[in-house]
Amino acid sequence: MYSTRVPAGKFSRMSLRRMLLLVGLLAAGALTALTAPAVPAQTPARRPAATPALYWPTDPFWATRAPDTVVVDIETTRGPITVVLRRAWAPRGVDRAYNLARAGYFDDSRFYRVVDGFVAQFGLAGDPTIARLWSEQPLPPDPRRTSNVRGTVTFAQFKPDDRTTNLFINLSDNPRLDALGFAPIGRVIKGMAVADRLYAGYGERPMAAANTARLYGQANAFLDAKYPKLDRIRKVTVRAR
Repeated sequence: MYSTRVPAGKFSRMSLRRMLLLVGLLAAGALTALTAPAVPAQTPARRPAATPALYWPTDPFWATRAPDTVVVDIETTRGPITVVLRRAWAPRGVDRAYNLARAGYFDDSRFYRVVDGFVAQFGLAGDPTIARLWSEQPLPPDPRRTSNVRGTVTFAQFKPDDRTTNLFINLSDNPRLDALGFAPIGRVIKGMAVADRLYAGYGERPMAAANTARLYGQANAFLDAKYPKLDRIRKVTVRAR
């Protein structure tokens, strides 16, 4: 029986702004709501040449169209995972994931939510400034064109128009997510045994509401201190197929 929890995207903040961290529906049906420090409201119109694009979500870099098929190699602390992204499945989602990966967004990040038999979730930047900036960059929805079967990779969300950067690997067939609008963007073609071995001992705990300020104030530093057994993404590389 698949989990009743849902890989949730951005939430409305308690202060009427969006919540900044993905959370799941708990077994009892309640939402664990997480907030983060506010992001500066003003962003200059142009990115200085010396500033990485990751700090500039409005830069033209992010409008790059992904190839129709993209191979993504994920080097983790458990071994390699290879994913094929298919733009025909979810063009907006693939464009976002492709550009984040080639900019190095996922490098040195953590698999911060791993639930046996459900999902392995990642996509919170290790740099808290970058994590906050990108949590305020919602992505318009893609229609779902394929099912959330084992091995598919999908953006986490609370509703279809609040995807940002957080993704999960389906560790089992999760048909319940289909009806909720979760649109897979690709599939693991090598390394599912690696995904199955990702450390799941903390479950949902890293996403507890009490952790919010430290997650976004310290990011990796907090996760490494409090949840040292979390597996890591060392590096992500992309290549057109």
